[in-house]
Amino acid sequence: MMNDLKNQDAPKTTLVLGFESSCDETGVALVEMSQGQTPQLLAHALHSQIEMHQAYGGVVPELASRDHIRRVLPLTKEVLANGGRSLSQVDVIAFTQGPGLAGALLVGAGVACSMAAALKIPVLGVHHLEGHLLSSFLSADPPEFPFVALLVSGGHTQLMRVDGVGHYVLLGESIDAAAGEAFDKSAKLMGLSYPGGPALAALAEQGDAKAFALPRPLLHSGNLDFSFAGLKTAVLVQSQKMVANAPSGNSTVRSENLASGATPGFENLPLQERANLAASTQAAITDILVKKTLTALNESGLKRLVVAGGVGANQSLRLQLNAQCALRGVRVHYPELHLCTDNGAMIAMAAAMRLQSGLQKASSDYAFNVKPRWSLQSLGLN
Repeated sequence: MMNDLKNQDAPKTTLVLGFESSCDETGVALVEMSQGQTPQLLAHALHSQIEMHQAYGGVVPELASRDHIRRVLPLTKEVLANGGRSLSQVDVIAFTQGPGLAGALLVGAGVACSMAAALKIPVLGVHHLEGHLLSSFLSADPPEFPFVALLVSGGHTQLMRVDGVGHYVLLGESIDAAAGEAFDKSAKLMGLSYPGGPALAALAEQGDAKAFALPRPLLHSGNLDFSFAGLKTAVLVQSQKMVANAPSGNSTVRSENLASGATPGFENLPLQERANLAASTQAAITDILVKKTLTALNESGLKRLVVAGGVGANQSLRLQLNAQCALRGVRVHYPELHLCTDNGAMIAMAAAMRLQSGLQKASSDYAFNVKPRWSLQSLGLN
């Protein structure tokens, strides 16, 4: 049986409890929605598994799933306490249904559906990327529809026109590797610790972004698609060339770097040389993102931009987008920095906005499934 919350004799406010467990963050959040108003975040809590996965140089799916099991209920108690609500007051439970790691998704889905069944309240599966797409509505400066969205989250890089909740037009996307993957893979080649993107950005602050002429694939392709695979290869070739040209006294190799996938000997190069490659890599990635985004804004005629996803926290990207958009009279919106990564708040918010818009119904069928490769197109994306 399906429950349409808008047609029920519901209270003036509806309380949504959201769970995020798609990868290596366990997130829980509480959002309150009232008809005609933007849903409000009451509380959220997040546990990152970064420290646990650092020893392996990346996410280990089985360890991620086990850690979600340990964290989700204590985080739920914390959120309810901080939000000043009890579990019995929750009206809807939302969870990330996909995409993501299958085992990790099953933890959130299982907890959400069993909890909803016990409370006899409806449950709603949320698309992880839609959570990111709508996460800017959690900020102190929320956007208004319509807007262009640059979604740069993990293995996804997409440009969209967003006319409302559930009304998305795909303008362009990566045809191979995503921007986040380019950051992480390049960082790994340089022997930087997981997560690679922030580590590369930190090293880049000390470098010269013009030191190496790295390629900008598809920059002049005439469309809004992205490609980062060739850039990753160029970084590999350049790092190997730097090691080969180094004085013989710098050729010592640490075994831990060999195991991590770093270019052998790169860690022995002078700091300035390593920082220069990091800065040049970051500049190539951000140039592609900025120029494609500006083209999307120009072609759409829209004067509002939303940047969402983990790469959206990159300060170099933000500075360039802010400067270029200011010249064009475009307003730029970002989620708060602590909400750029995966989190429960974006899942609870996306669920609340879908319910509030009447676009989706919460379900009282507690049999659950997850969608590790769930395409955003299935939500009605054109």
